[in-house]
Amino acid sequence: MATKWKIGITTGDINGIGLEVILKALNNEYIFKDIIPIIYGNVKVASYHKNIVQLDNLSFFVLNEGDKPRPDRINLVNCWNDNVGISIGKVSPEGGKYAQLSIDKAIEDLNQGFIDAIVTAPINKQSMQLAGFKHAGHTGYLKEKAGATDVLMMMVSNKLKVGLVTEHIPLNKVSGTITKSLISSKIQLMEQSLRVDFGIEKPHIAVLGLNPHAGEEGLLGSEEEEIIRPAIIEAKKNGMYIAGPFSADGLFGSSQFSKFDGILAMYHDQGLVGFKSISFSEGVNFTAGLPYVRTSPDHGTGFDIAGKNVAEFSSMLHSIYLAKNTIAMRKGYDEMRQNPVKKRPKLSEEMSE
Repeated sequence: MATKWKIGITTGDINGIGLEVILKALNNEYIFKDIIPIIYGNVKVASYHKNIVQLDNLSFFVLNEGDKPRPDRINLVNCWNDNVGISIGKVSPEGGKYAQLSIDKAIEDLNQGFIDAIVTAPINKQSMQLAGFKHAGHTGYLKEKAGATDVLMMMVSNKLKVGLVTEHIPLNKVSGTITKSLISSKIQLMEQSLRVDFGIEKPHIAVLGLNPHAGEEGLLGSEEEEIIRPAIIEAKKNGMYIAGPFSADGLFGSSQFSKFDGILAMYHDQGLVGFKSISFSEGVNFTAGLPYVRTSPDHGTGFDIAGKNVAEFSSMLHSIYLAKNTIAMRKGYDEMRQNPVKKRPKLSEEMSE
């Protein structure tokens, strides 16, 4: 019998669409063949959102301290007992406070081996800041909590995988942030993740330039020649299959992107505009470099549609399945290293079934 992995799912901002897409994704009997879902939140809040999505047949198995999760149920850990006033579709400090309580409890259980991976529902940066959260998003917070040296934000779909050298910073700070050592670190993280997490034996990676037309050999900016190209050359010397720097519009605007296993972008919108135009609604946010598996849907809190029962849940479903697949891939990689003769099974092309 195949292993059923315990996937912890955080609620995100309780005023957004997080719980809506979680419940819709889990409203599928087939999902219990592969995973044991554990929601980190509050049963009253979850029930509120259950009423919105009109899934009367859905029920929760509330886990108390020491309880074993039920393999055939939607398990739920109460992360707080407060009576919460939900302000659907609105920024609020409560939305940030309870999102962090959900994240922290999931990380605690992950560190204790109670769950095997986490899927994080979207948070709102303003709500998080109002609650005293000091990070730009999940990625930096998870990096700090895990004590990781560096991490890489990657957007993943069946069609392409895009990593970001810089994440949530103003555009006018990108040029001063990118360095050869930073790009080298991100290349290394992407190459390792493509091998270990996605089973690609010899990954080919395309690196994008910063400036229009990748700088036109210095005519439109010096970053490509002074920073990006030296990092690419160094990676090649270390035996990696790296090419670039490429112009973003040329790579994403043609079929050329499909020749590569991964694409490394210099800044947020450079990578995500290309990614979402090709893989809209099926993308997953994946964090490479953490000691555990973390995925998240590639959309935000959706305050404009929260409470209307119209949110699309496919990205959340893909996130759950990618988390499950990645755990299995890492386990297979570890077993292969211990027993080099044994071949590792290839990752399925599909992230959902």
